[in-house]
Amino acid sequence: MKNYSANGSNTTIRERLGLRPIINVSGTMTALGASIIVPEAIAAMSEIASQWVEMDDLQRAASTVVARLTGGEAGFVTACCASGITMAIAGTMTGTNLLAIERLPDDTEGLKSEVIVQLGHIVNYGAPIDQSIRLAGARTIPAGTVSVTQDYHVREAIRDRTAAGLYVVAHHTVQYGMLSLEEFCEICHARGVPVIVDAASEYDLRGFLARGADIVVYSGHKFLSGPTSGIVTGRKDLVQAAYLQNRGVARAMKVGKESIAGTMAALEAWEWRDHAGIRKREEAALHLWKDALLGLPGIAAHIIPDPTGNPLDRLQVFVTPESRFTAAGLASALAAGSPPIIVRNHEVERGHFFLDPCNLHPGEAEIVAERLRAVLSAAERPADAMKSARKDSAGALRWPD
Repeated sequence: MKNYSANGSNTTIRERLGLRPIINVSGTMTALGASIIVPEAIAAMSEIASQWVEMDDLQRAASTVVARLTGGEAGFVTACCASGITMAIAGTMTGTNLLAIERLPDDTEGLKSEVIVQLGHIVNYGAPIDQSIRLAGARTIPAGTVSVTQDYHVREAIRDRTAAGLYVVAHHTVQYGMLSLEEFCEICHARGVPVIVDAASEYDLRGFLARGADIVVYSGHKFLSGPTSGIVTGRKDLVQAAYLQNRGVARAMKVGKESIAGTMAALEAWEWRDHAGIRKREEAALHLWKDALLGLPGIAAHIIPDPTGNPLDRLQVFVTPESRFTAAGLASALAAGSPPIIVRNHEVERGHFFLDPCNLHPGEAEIVAERLRAVLSAAERPADAMKSARKDSAGALRWPD
């Protein structure tokens, strides 16, 4: 959509800021802007932007909406899921002791300050998850190995200083050999230890509490399509203790009235969203892409379900040398093209990447199909077509240049 800037030029904001007009087939990635915000959230953010509000009262209103949608006893909105994890953990440490809240993170004398996490759940989602624990002043206690966690690994990790158990639901985690949420909760609850679930990218707003979790933290800006935010929901006493961290470590994580109102609107819109219609459009895109790749040398494509059980599929694209590309080289070629197409490339070293249809604007699925065939059918290959997948932090170190 075109917008007129202050000087009257008919340009988009991306053009005015010099940003590439990317097509996102990677998914709900924070690094790409997270999601396309739903109109209801945009309207709520715009409406409240010029208004004065009492923030605690706004969060009370948010608590009602969050509780209704998630089945929690209470809830609130925070800056993001990562901050929600830190706040929830800090709340299990301090309760409602306001002095203890001010003492965190460096002074934990007399407080429970250990958090148990299965080793296969200690992931990096742009930052290491154990850093969210350490920001609260707590210490991570890994349980089990990277390939298997037994019940006794968690049971024997619980001691007098255990504040909480953290359970992570994400495609980043090891997808086999870990304890289920029910098993993890049963072991922790037998010793009076609350369980916090990181469910940042999950559709299921009610299931994790129903399965035994005490606190669940969601992203408000991924599948919910709200503004960048986090949602904390669950047991009222733990939610209250987590919210009180705004008087301490979470002051640096505070959320604005616009994001609270926008997240509330996104939650309410979720109730009425045409989920079946969205799935139908996503499936059409997947079949379009699969058909576009059919018969191309060295390329195979399969539609696969989401690994954490979300109700969506992706196209897994396998790339072999017969294509004269590696998976990493093809992903780079698509990202360097016009328009740039950003694929889900976190497994390119295994010879494949994914195409995710959940963040497409109208007409973009067709552009992706055309670009796939054009790149793979071209006689000339880019210089890095056969490049190896390597970890390279140089790009991060170039910012802001």
